[in-house]
Amino acid sequence: MNITPQRVRVGARSSPLSIAQTEEVLGILRPLFPLIEFVFVPVSVLGDEQKAAPLLSMARGMFVKGIEAALLSGTIDMAVHSAKDMPAELQEGLAIAAYTERQDPRDVLISKSGGALADLPPNSVIGTSSPRRSALVRSLRDDLIVRPIRGNVGTRLEKALTEDYDAVVLAAAGLIRLGLIGRISEYFSPEIFVPDTGQGALALQVRAGDMAIMEIAAAADHAETSAAVKAERAFLTTIGGGCKVPVASFARVQGDVLQIGAVAATTNGRHVYRSVDRGPISEPELLGRRVATALLDAGASAIVGGGAAS
Repeated sequence: MNITPQRVRVGARSSPLSIAQTEEVLGILRPLFPLIEFVFVPVSVLGDEQKAAPLLSMARGMFVKGIEAALLSGTIDMAVHSAKDMPAELQEGLAIAAYTERQDPRDVLISKSGGALADLPPNSVIGTSSPRRSALVRSLRDDLIVRPIRGNVGTRLEKALTEDYDAVVLAAAGLIRLGLIGRISEYFSPEIFVPDTGQGALALQVRAGDMAIMEIAAAADHAETSAAVKAERAFLTTIGGGCKVPVASFARVQGDVLQIGAVAATTNGRHVYRSVDRGPISEPELLGRRVATALLDAGASAIVGGGAAS
């Protein structure tokens, strides 16, 4: 029998968005466990410490490793991550206990003019450090200039108003959670502009053997989101590429069926491969692996294998 703890330390990054995400999770857990004191513990992570380093120089997981170390050391009991930051392979000794209900998964454009991507003049400068977003923007508008941009959501929004950028591409979920929905100029279709793995969802991570904390975290799990993200993560594990190659998948539940769309593109956006598949919601990992294999067979193997710029 698991003994319910009186106090649970919940760790996350100290950025405004991470704090908002943690409060969202605690807003779910506190009413379910009124006798437990949930305490937020900010944790420093590599991705935040190396602000000047380009994202491409860091592997997927750069925003979670410090938090995972805090979990393993016992400094915190539960971690809140953006699911899209989670590496394909989980740290030994840790487990994901829940995925909370997904916020809007779409990517969005925030432009200085307030116009959509199609309205921007040729040679407009778009800010993003994501190879996926960069490739997809170029596939839609090869007359635009894509320039790297770093910083938290607020910093990137500020840069979008400077003379160095005409627009930036961000995740809708982050802007919604920060109350900045009014800044959005355009929502991109997730079928065309495929979101990152897990985008919009939050992952609750715990120590694998801590059954009491795992049971508490699991109470926040959202079944449909969990199935979708598991399919997307299985896709990512199968296809490889990490965060340095423009590959992505997006799954959603439709009735008792799980549908997933996947994309792989060269960094210049000239070649884009797509695949769509459906399967039972009870077998998300199988579906994710299957759509990855179909995408590789369609030509994406050349991208993942090192031909991403061609």
